[in-house]
Amino acid sequence: MVQPTTLGEFIVENQQDFPYATGELSHLLTSIRLAAKVVNREINKAGLVDILGAIGRDNIQGEAQQKLDVIANDTFMRALRSMGQVCGVASEEEEYFVSFDDDIHSEAKYIVLMDPLDGSSNIDVNVSVGTIFSIYRRTTPVGIPVTLEDFLQPGDAQVAAGYVVYGSSTMLVYTTGSGVNGFTLDPSIGVFCLSHPNMHIPETGKIYSVNEGNYVHFPEGVKQYIKYCQEYDEASGRPYTSRYIGSLVSDFHRNLIKGGVYLYPTGTMAPKGKLRLLYECNPLAFIVEQAGGSATDGKRRIMELQPSELHERVPCFIGSPKMVDTAHAFLRKYEE
Repeated sequence: MVQPTTLGEFIVENQQDFPYATGELSHLLTSIRLAAKVVNREINKAGLVDILGAIGRDNIQGEAQQKLDVIANDTFMRALRSMGQVCGVASEEEEYFVSFDDDIHSEAKYIVLMDPLDGSSNIDVNVSVGTIFSIYRRTTPVGIPVTLEDFLQPGDAQVAAGYVVYGSSTMLVYTTGSGVNGFTLDPSIGVFCLSHPNMHIPETGKIYSVNEGNYVHFPEGVKQYIKYCQEYDEASGRPYTSRYIGSLVSDFHRNLIKGGVYLYPTGTMAPKGKLRLLYECNPLAFIVEQAGGSATDGKRRIMELQPSELHERVPCFIGSPKMVDTAHAFLRKYEE
């Protein structure tokens, strides 16, 4: 019987693919792996203890914080603080970034941005949720407290990014710029095992993912692209299938494996789009590009956008490259 490769073994074996292969990134990914297992445990017992529902206050995004949002945020913060490789963390749940200024972090070179629990409002109805993370090297000198400048880096500067999807099985998918690999948690031994090596998104697919409840507010190009997806055309395999879970990680993960496109345009209740550039779009763009896909704001490559604030929102078109290109063609044709 062939023993599966564990996440820990894989990180060590492939450390040479990372340009700063000093062991620091390996330790950092280990802390994320541990936090993900703790959050997975809390999610799996969500119906058994009083950790469901809202806590009665909004986060910086103006969204009702769920109890598990706070648990996940605290869990990842503790795990990242316990390691000496991280000098600061920015979270979707925190208004400001958190700087780690004590002695063990004095030589730390990395900062982390994260959405600790994407889609948490779905937990009450037992729908898959996830964690998204992004890792950069700081830009300011080592030995001084991190500044906002360290966090406002374009996606091209990422050194690693990944997500965890807590579903029927729990998977951790990540990249350090040398391809994308997925690991499934074996609950019997509490270990992530390599299950999806060298992941590639299909060049095209038959799934489009968009919140069609906002259709009336969409730009004309998006409306026309949705109509195109729904039209019958035997030669191109249309109509496509509409699949929208409402948990970004789950929608993205399905399309990464099966092929598809995810759209969150402007013209909704969020005029600039709903997705956060630093916590959601950049890390998923890094992953999808490493898997052979595309990610844009409808005009520009997501990874080239220069952030101007921690919680900046942008429109997002992400997935199979041919489907993203077709969506772009409609946006250009009906540009307002």
